[in-house]
Amino acid sequence: MTSVHQDQVAVVTGGAHGIGRATCELLAAAGAHVVVVDVDGGAAEKLAAELPTESVAVVGDVADEATVDAYMSAAVARFGRVDLHHLNAGIGSSLAPFPDLDVADFDRTMAVNVRGMFLGLRAAFRDYRRREATGAVVLTASIASLRGSADLIAYQTSKHAVLGLLHGAAVYGGPLGIRVNAVAPGIVPTELFAANADKPGGRDDMRQRASTSPLRRAGTPQEIASVATFLLGPGAGYVTGSCVSADGGSAVLSSVRPSGGAGAWDHEAVDRQMYG
Repeated sequence: MTSVHQDQVAVVTGGAHGIGRATCELLAAAGAHVVVVDVDGGAAEKLAAELPTESVAVVGDVADEATVDAYMSAAVARFGRVDLHHLNAGIGSSLAPFPDLDVADFDRTMAVNVRGMFLGLRAAFRDYRRREATGAVVLTASIASLRGSADLIAYQTSKHAVLGLLHGAAVYGGPLGIRVNAVAPGIVPTELFAANADKPGGRDDMRQRASTSPLRRAGTPQEIASVATFLLGPGAGYVTGSCVSADGGSAVLSSVRPSGGAGAWDHEAVDRQMYG
């Protein structure tokens, strides 16, 4: 059976590691040519060479207009077009309490996670308009797009902003036949939060925290990538403007009910960690 992605061309940002890498692998296995975009040039080039379809790597920071121009130009030069976009690149942010947050950290997080998404969407729409073509775009949002916490403020704010971009882009693209959706991962152990690895709420306690979700486990990059590739395909042909949670049920859990662990934790210990 011919794959829904056979011979299509896909751009995947943040494509060398984690969820982005898994998306590249799934798309290429389905027959798509992939443009792997990442700041880690060595890993991007290695992955592009290993994929089973003709694929290319582009090195750069998605917050930089020149990088976005470069990956679009590389795709068009090699393959003539871009059909699909998974705008996945993102970074974590400080876990510091609100009064101790650094403006530079906030600005950098917003630059990659929001400006990078905006530039990628704009480039996609410009290319579709130039070719009078249709296509599909998937953004990587987060459970942090849907809920609040007292830490990870810059990241949380940026991922809320991704939903604003999603809604505007879906409304704009719909009449043109361009679908825009998002996937919102829950706890998926990757290197995204490596800088805060050993802190509460960082990388090293991810599996423990995920054990309180309804599915009682963390997700895998492949599970998130499978949602993204579905949203990019014709099976999701009547889906646009949607943010699909892939979080083990975490987003629907009521923390004040017994099944959500109501009262089954020491709030004073949590508060001491947060507020000193």
